[in-house]
Amino acid sequence: MDPFGLNATLLNYLRALGWSIVAAVGFSLGIGLAIKVFDWLSTGIDEWEEIKKGNMGVSLIFVSLIVMVGVLIFKVI
Repeated sequence: MDPFGLNATLLNYLRALGWSIVAAVGFSLGIGLAIKVFDWLSTGIDEWEEIKKGNMGVSLIFVSLIVMVGVLIFKVI
């Protein structure tokens, strides 16, 4: 099979599309699970209400949680 032919190029495009879908699903599941676990562990505070009030500390914690889970999922995939 010619590595620079049309069939090989289309196969590589399909592989890239498949990995993109896998990464998107993995990232969304990982972020959702991480936020849910964080909610379970911090029972004394309602994070979403604090974010609605404009509490920047809680929102920065959530942003750092999302970024770090994203970095971990990126390294795994």
